Amino acid sequence: MRRHYLDNIRWMAVVLVLVYHVAYLFNHVGILGGVAPLPGGEWVDVFGMLPYPWFMALLFLVAGMSTRYALEKRSCRQFLAERARKLLVPSTLGLFVLHWVTGYWNVRLGGGAEYIPGFLRYPVYALSGIGPLWFVQMLFLFSLLGLLVKQVDRDEKCYRLCGKCRLPVLVLLVVPVWGAAQVGNLPVFTMYRFGIYGMCYLLGYLVFSHDEVIERLEKAKLPLLGAGLVLGAVFGFRYYGEDYTAPGCLQGLLANLYLWAMVLAILGCAKAWLDFTTPVFTYCAGASFGWYVLHYPVVLCVACLLAEWGKLPTAAVYLAVLVLELGITAGLYEAVKRMPVVRFAVLGRKGQRGSSKK
Repeated sequence: MRRHYLDNIRWMAVVLVLVYHVAYLFNHVGILGGVAPLPGGEWVDVFGMLPYPWFMALLFLVAGMSTRYALEKRSCRQFLAERARKLLVPSTLGLFVLHWVTGYWNVRLGGGAEYIPGFLRYPVYALSGIGPLWFVQMLFLFSLLGLLVKQVDRDEKCYRLCGKCRLPVLVLLVVPVWGAAQVGNLPVFTMYRFGIYGMCYLLGYLVFSHDEVIERLEKAKLPLLGAGLVLGAVFGFRYYGEDYTAPGCLQGLLANLYLWAMVLAILGCAKAWLDFTTPVFTYCAGASFGWYVLHYPVVLCVACLLAEWGKLPTAAVYLAVLVLELGITAGLYEAVKRMPVVRFAVLGRKGQRGSSKK
């Protein structure tokens, strides 16, 4: 049985990531790594602030669910080989094939290019071009964690027990999520939040991979959605104009209540309203990983070039960057998946597959 609502959550969340990065690159709240703030564009920061606490947590939780389903059909050896190819290859070889472009702009924006000897620039650009591939790297590590859980819980007593969680327990899981947000956070590279993302992955594997658990969320979708929207409004009012990626924000109780309410609401609403597919949805589901891997060099190039050369009004710059990012990323994906060597290095694919498969 194909769980179409998970496919739809995944590709829609990836599109949200693409939208987020447009706001991030021109942010006005001091988040490092952006291009430059645009005059009069402070309001666009809302599109970065509101999804930031929960959209990657949601993707890790869905990945945990998908790991459970994959291990029902594959041996541990098959699963590990598949994950290594799909996740490790793009985040290592792919740096030298494509993501050196991200590194080039990162170094240039940081003003350090002139201090790097010419013969070292390419490897430095490649190794500093990880960008959003941090998600892919962490996902591989958590895949190993999923294999460990499978080996430890061989008789599945823990797994079956987790499937009995009722709605009050599901809501109260915000407590371990909040606790996990306090640990495993790297300094400087603040996107590496091993504690909370690892917790979301484990909860996806052990708890939310049960269809009956998702059905309980489906029945409570409207109250959960209402709670998520109210908490989002409170979160936005509290942190508007501040660095929403700072530990003081992300480790706070408000951010984690908002995060968990949105994750539960999205799972319940998607099961109720998005558990179907169409040719367009099927294509998007198959392409979403490629879009995620490819989009950041595209949006960074477009944003930097428009900021340097363009004299467009602020609203036009945002719109142009978003439209060009979406269009070029989609076209680049179609081109890359037809190039055998590049396809393997950048997307981790052995051979060309239909766009509906991952």
